[in-house]
Amino acid sequence: MLILETSGRAGWVAVAAGDSLLRSRQLDEARRHARDLAPAVCELLDAAGWKPRDVHALFVSRGPGSYTGLRVGIASAKVFAYATGCALIAVDTFSAIASQASGGRQHSEKEQGADAPRSPVDVLADAQQDKIYVQRFVGGVPQTALAIQAVTDWLAQPDRPAWVTGPGLRVLGGRQPPGAQLAAEGDWDPRPESLLWLGLDRFRRGERDDPFTLEPLYLRPSSAEEKWAQRRPG
Repeated sequence: MLILETSGRAGWVAVAAGDSLLRSRQLDEARRHARDLAPAVCELLDAAGWKPRDVHALFVSRGPGSYTGLRVGIASAKVFAYATGCALIAVDTFSAIASQASGGRQHSEKEQGADAPRSPVDVLADAQQDKIYVQRFVGGVPQTALAIQAVTDWLAQPDRPAWVTGPGLRVLGGRQPPGAQLAAEGDWDPRPESLLWLGLDRFRRGERDDPFTLEPLYLRPSSAEEKWAQRRPG
């Protein structure tokens, strides 16, 4: 399996066999994913002794996240899957993050606290303009639809989550709902092993995504697209 995670500033490329992650490489934050991604894939495939057609499935993060990063990752995944004939499996980025905060395979209840795996977890990401993407999970299962909220509205919500996680915490400036606990910072961003486990679950159920129709998970246009629409007449 090949894993591509490009939803944030620093992405990941990894290769796995079954449940085991064999090798992974974090992409350089200072470089564009478009320039760094293909060489990283070639490097890891060579290190594993694989040719592209030896890959049976490709798991790719579909967002929400960086507009540019997601477009690069998903476009690369679609081309690779089409060229090699491997299965293409998209993984919701927030589901991967929620699994890390909600007692996933890499966490025991002792590490998180006995109540953590079944407690509500809000996953956040920056939606710009003092807004956030937010979705609530319990035990890694979505309880609400992905939505965009003003930060002030989310902070003022009456039904406060027990836990909060996600890269959006970095833009809150220390603000959080009273009583909510923050997941460890190392769990705020999706990791390759989380995409592997969720992708394998879909793969083993026989689910596949179409390389011709798969798109990043967006709820709004990018800032550039919004500005362009405002400039267009009528």
